[in-house]
Amino acid sequence: MPASYRPVGTITRGTTNPNRLRRADRYVAGPLAPVLRHATDPLVVDLGFGAAATTTVEMSARLLRVRPDVDVVGVEIDPDRVAMAQFFARPGLSFRRGGFEIPIPGRSPAFIRAFNVLRQYNEEEVPAAWELACSRLAPGGVFLDGTCDEIGRRATWICCDATGPQTLTISMQLGSFDRPSDVAERLPKALIHHNVPGERIHRFLSAADAAWLALAPLGSFGARQRWVAMCARLRAEGWPVLHRESRWRLGELTVAWDAVTAQQ
Repeated sequence: MPASYRPVGTITRGTTNPNRLRRADRYVAGPLAPVLRHATDPLVVDLGFGAAATTTVEMSARLLRVRPDVDVVGVEIDPDRVAMAQFFARPGLSFRRGGFEIPIPGRSPAFIRAFNVLRQYNEEEVPAAWELACSRLAPGGVFLDGTCDEIGRRATWICCDATGPQTLTISMQLGSFDRPSDVAERLPKALIHHNVPGERIHRFLSAADAAWLALAPLGSFGARQRWVAMCARLRAEGWPVLHRESRWRLGELTVAWDAVTAQQ
């Protein structure tokens, strides 16, 4: 790599914790698993892995169950972080310096994950970052732009492909919140400032709250039953809720992007 090389992006705080991104990994290994299984090149990029490579190592271990020849590459702008991460390098798991340009010449990732990265950018910088990262994807590849709390109890992520954002997923530890809208402070940068009356994301979270409260009697059977019923009610009300009860039971709620995107 030439001395003049300048990665595209900004160094972020880089805080992380073990299992912080387990919810996103579970989604990649679940609904998105066919993307990896059918990829010609099983390359996965963890973009902006932070001050420690913990979540990249965990991602590699989880995706090995989906495809044994998966090749996970952790990418970071900070050269010191990359140097420290080399301790964990092994066949199928490596680390290199870079940013949203994804500096892996001659290869196109099936997945790119950027968690708790763009939340530290300005909102107007997000579309260009999405476009650049998605331009590096293999055909049918997926880019995840996500945010979560410090220990991964509350997470959200946007799935994008070469044509742009497709879905928003909310994933919460059942029993750890009062209302679904408690996740609002962990919305991705593209949505967090639009959670105000009149915007689609606000209407969606308000509808989830209303359904959750209306189904309070089901709480006696457990938070899982109540969450599943909430997802079913939202779908019945016309919201484009995706997947089936098996995903809902995990505390997930995925909706088509057009339902929550900022008003134009």
